[in-house]
Amino acid sequence: DLLFAPTKKAKEILLKEGISQKKIFITGNTIVDAVFQNMKLAEKKSKILKKLNLKENQYFLMTAHRAENVDNKERLKGILKGAEMISQEFNLPVIYPIHPRSRKMLKEFKLAVSENIYLINPLGYLDFLHLQKNAKLILSDSGGVQEEACIIRVPCVTLRDNTERPETLEVKSNILAGSDSGKIMKAVKKMVNLKKQWKNPFGNGKAAEEIIKIIKKTVKN
Repeated sequence: DLLFAPTKKAKEILLKEGISQKKIFITGNTIVDAVFQNMKLAEKKSKILKKLNLKENQYFLMTAHRAENVDNKERLKGILKGAEMISQEFNLPVIYPIHPRSRKMLKEFKLAVSENIYLINPLGYLDFLHLQKNAKLILSDSGGVQEEACIIRVPCVTLRDNTERPETLEVKSNILAGSDSGKIMKAVKKMVNLKKQWKNPFGNGKAAEEIIKIIKKTVKN
C-alpha cells in the first residue's frame, strides 16, 4: 500500500514498474539512521584500533565475500594481488575481516596472502563501523558497505563489475574496479585523496521518523 523509496532513483524505478505515484514516498534510507546512531556508540565503546595497533587514516579496509568473487579462483587471486599492490604503493596495511566462506576458498584454491594483508576474524557491527570510519579508503564487494562508506564520507572502491547502489557512483563516493589487480590499483589512486564533499543521497538520518509520520497520516485518512 505504501512504498518508502530511499532515493529519487528508487522512486523512478518504482514508477517504471507501473506503481502509482500516490503510493510512493521518498524518505531516505533507515540505514542512515542506524549508522548515525551506532557511530556514536562505536566511538564510545570500540577499542578495535587499539587492539589492532592502527592509527586513523593509516590503513585500508577490505571486505570480499560474494560468491562471484570468492568462489572464482582468478577473481579472488586478482583481488588479493590488488590489495597487495596498494599496500606496497602506499606503505599501509590492508585489514581484511574475512568471512568463513572466503577463508575456506583461500585454502581450497591454495592462494598465498601477502604479509601486508591482515586477515582477521569477522567483527561485530560497532567495531566494523569504527574501522570503516577511520580507514583511508574501503575496498568491498558489499552493497551495504558501499552505502555506509558514502554516508560516513570514506572513499570506496567496489570489487565488482556492477552495483545495486548506483547513487554512490553518481555522487562519486564510489567507483567500480572489478577484480583485476591493475584496475583496482588505478581506482584506488583515483579515489584515495578524493575531497570528501559529496552529498549523501541516502537521506538525513530521519527516515524512520518520516515513515512513521506518513503511516499515521495515511491511517487517519
